[in-house]
Amino acid sequence: MNKKIHLALFLFISLLLAACTAGVPASKAVPEKTPVVDEETIKIGFSMDTLKEERWLKDQALFKEAIEDLGAEVEIVAANGDDALQLTQAETLIQQGIDLLVIVPHNAEATAAIVHTAHRAGIQVIAYDRLVKNADIDLYVSFDNERVGEMQATAILDLVPKGNYVYIGGATTDNNVHLIKKGVFNVLQPAIDRGDIKIVYDQWTEDWSPEKAFLNMTEALAANNNQIDAVIAANDATAGGVIQALEAQGLAGEIPVAGQDAELAAAQRIVGGTQTMTVYKPIQTLTKQAAALAVRMARGETVTTVRSVNNGKIDVPSILLAPIPVTAENMRDTVIADGFHTGTDVYGAANE
Repeated sequence: MNKKIHLALFLFISLLLAACTAGVPASKAVPEKTPVVDEETIKIGFSMDTLKEERWLKDQALFKEAIEDLGAEVEIVAANGDDALQLTQAETLIQQGIDLLVIVPHNAEATAAIVHTAHRAGIQVIAYDRLVKNADIDLYVSFDNERVGEMQATAILDLVPKGNYVYIGGATTDNNVHLIKKGVFNVLQPAIDRGDIKIVYDQWTEDWSPEKAFLNMTEALAANNNQIDAVIAANDATAGGVIQALEAQGLAGEIPVAGQDAELAAAQRIVGGTQTMTVYKPIQTLTKQAAALAVRMARGETVTTVRSVNNGKIDVPSILLAPIPVTAENMRDTVIADGFHTGTDVYGAANE
């Protein structure tokens, strides 16, 4: 009886083992480690401050295209100026298992929490265009924003070497505004010291709002009895608000105004004579660089840089691209030649 039981048990175990190893070579039935498979698709998270401005809509589309051209995937979210929402969105991306996070911070200080959360999950973070302050950010990819301010001030100072100046800054939560302003005053300070120019109004603009820039400029005009000779605005959106205030006083086109970002509305104002210049930051170059670096880093490759920017905690490895000043004279050779805007869009079909 025992022999029969043992035989039945032996046959049962044999059949079970055969079923488990069916179709698998005997030498590979129990692999020692997980076999190597084709590399999984890299997934990048892109946390954006806002999509309310033309410039950032372009960044979104171009970055997505660049990532997908590299065979990777990207998940894009935008908080539209809401710090708490940006943190929540970034945490969701991290929980979804992204391989690397790229972030355009709304608030340079508050987004340090996002970097800490990502690092705890073993995910590296790239600051895109705007620096994250007081965090161990892994890489910063942007333009030389101090140089942007220098270009603005140089263009206006060449036109107005003496007189009353107004400075309309951007949102103080954006680290770039401080770099831009530093660049502006690098150029203006000697003329200020000589007494050639006087800063009669200097104000930040909450959330880069054109409406708030309009109110600031209206206040500047009223406080100085319209005796203003030049205006430098932190970007084209704020420059648009400035020019609306000048139009209300019949001064549009009479007072030079500088901006930056090369938005279409600004390009149209420049050729129309109400805005003097803008600064073009070739974002197609920025998006391609950032996308390529993000994918490389996500694959574990080491990225080295020759520059760094201190964010209050560390010297962040940085790649800073060169901006380009744009006036009516070189419009066709810059933003139009690059395909950033079409000639028809800038000049109108009748004038192209």
